[in-house]
Amino acid sequence: MSWLHEFPSLGSETLSAMRRAIDGSFRSFTRAYGEPLERLFDPLRDFLLFSERLLTQSPWPIVVGVIALIAWLASRSWKIVAGTVLTLLLIGLFGMWDDTMKTISMIFVCTLVALALGLPIGVAMSRWDRLQKLISPSLDVMQTMPSFVYLIPVVMLLGIGRVPGLIAVVIYAIPPVIRFTNLGIRLVNKDLLEAADAFGASTWQKMSKVQLPLALPTIMAGVNQTIMLSLAMVVIASMIGVQGLGQPVLKAISNQYFTLGVLNGLAIVGIAIIFDRVSQAYGKRLQRHLEVVHQ
Repeated sequence: MSWLHEFPSLGSETLSAMRRAIDGSFRSFTRAYGEPLERLFDPLRDFLLFSERLLTQSPWPIVVGVIALIAWLASRSWKIVAGTVLTLLLIGLFGMWDDTMKTISMIFVCTLVALALGLPIGVAMSRWDRLQKLISPSLDVMQTMPSFVYLIPVVMLLGIGRVPGLIAVVIYAIPPVIRFTNLGIRLVNKDLLEAADAFGASTWQKMSKVQLPLALPTIMAGVNQTIMLSLAMVVIASMIGVQGLGQPVLKAISNQYFTLGVLNGLAIVGIAIIFDRVSQAYGKRLQRHLEVVHQ
C-alpha cells in the first residue's frame, strides 16, 4: 500500500539522465549557434547604446524639457507635466540621474521591440481563431513563468550584458500588448464592420481605418502594462549586467544598504508613475476623441 503514500514518479537515475540529455543538447546548440545569434542582435545593441548615450550625455535641462513636452502632448494635463518634472528633479537631486536615464533608455527600447513584435501578432490572432488557440497557451506560460527563469537560457545563449537583459525583459513584458491588441480588435462592433463592407472597404482599409482606431484605447492599456512589466523586470535583469537603477538595488540587497535600496526603489516607482499616468491619460484622450467622432 506504499503507492498510496508515495506519489509514483520517475526514478532519480531516469530524471538525472533526462536532465543531462536536455542540458547537453542546449549546450551543444549554444556552442554551435551562440556566436551567430550574438551578431544577429548587434543592431539592437547599437540602438540601445545610442539611446543610452543620447539620454546620459545630453544636457539635463534639455532632457527634462523633452520629457515634459512628451508628457504634455500625450496627456494635455499640467498636473501630470508638473509631477513629471518634479519627479525628475528629485531623482537628479539625489544623485540617480545617470542610472535613471539608462533605465528609461532600456524601457524605451524594450517597449519599441515589444510593440514591433506584439502588435502584428495580436492583429494576426484577432483574424485567425486557430492562431489564437495556438498562441494563447504560450502567452499563459510566458506570464506565469517565474521571471528569474527567463535569465537562464538567455545567459547560456548570449552571455551577460545589455542585450541578453533586453531580450529577457521583452519576453517577460510582451504578452499584455499581444492580448490587448487581440481583444481590442475583437471587441469592435460588428455593425461598423458590416457598414465598412457595404461601402466597399478592403480588408486593409477595414483594419487601418476602422478596427485599429477603435481598438486603440484598449491597445494603449496593453502598452501601459508592457511598460510596467518592463520596469518590474529591470531590477531582476540587473543580475545579468543590465545597467540602470536595478544595479544599485541589487547592491543594496547584497550589502544591506537600506537607504541606497529605498532611494533607487523610489526612483523606479517615480518612473513607473510617470509612464503610467502619461499612457493612461493618452488612452483616455483617444477614447474621448473616438466617442466624439463616432457620435
